[in-house]
Formats: sequence, C-alpha cells, structure tokens
Amino acid sequence: MTVHLTDLQEWIMQALDANGGSATIVQVAKWIWDNKEADLRNSGDRFYRWQYEMRWEAQKLRDLGLLEKDKTTKNWVKSR
Repeated sequence: MTVHLTDLQEWIMQALDANGGSATIVQVAKWIWDNKEADLRNSGDRFYRWQYEMRWEAQKLRDLGLLEKDKTTKNWVKSR
C-alpha cells in the first residue's frame, strides 16, 4: 500500500477515536504503529518520515477545525 499524507490524517482521527477523542502525540503514534505497521513498512521512504509528517498532518487538521490541542494537557483532541 502506498501511504499518502491524507492516510495519516485519517489514522490520526482513528487513533483519537480509539482513545476517547483525546490522546497524546505518543499515544497517536503508538496506535498508528500498532495498527498500520505493515502499511508503513511498505511505504518506501515515508517509513522514515511518518512521525514527522504525522505532526504536520495534525496541524492541517487543526487548520481545518477538526483537531484542537488542549492547552493544559497538550493532548490532541477531536473538535466537537
């Protein structure tokens, strides 16, 4: 499978859903790794960049109003 940046956005949202709508960056990365490892391993050079790109894709989700960063906990939170 070719992993696209939009896949990372979808996986971030799935990780947040799996964690009750709020999670640390580490929890999101762990969920992605635990559930999408095979896709990541087969994604060529993206395998070496995915955690960096995950953060940029989270910023895009924030810009779209789909994700917020909790000021107290620093968790990523799905917008309601």
